Amino acid sequence: MMTPLFIGGIGGPEIVLIFLLVILLFGADKLPKLARASGEAMGEFQKGREDIERELNAAKDSTVSTKSDSDAETVDDLDDIETSADPVDDDATDASASLA
Repeated sequence: MMTPLFIGGIGGPEIVLIFLLVILLFGADKLPKLARASGEAMGEFQKGREDIERELNAAKDSTVSTKSDSDAETVDDLDDIETSADPVDDDATDASASLA
């Protein structure tokens, strides 16, 4: 169960208090630079996340198509094995028939 950080939640007075603390810590002249830098960082993070998602989707798609191809090859291999095993079964049947 998750407990809230503030019992009553964050309201208007809390946001004003946080804003005043930020102004005191960084100064009013540095706030635009700070906002710009954080915005650029968020944009770079978003681009990186999208690139990773695109790569994962491409890898997943290639894995799915490779799996489908390998499944088809496996079925072909099984057919080849069954075809080559049929004459062996016939020979064994003929040999057991001649023994009886």
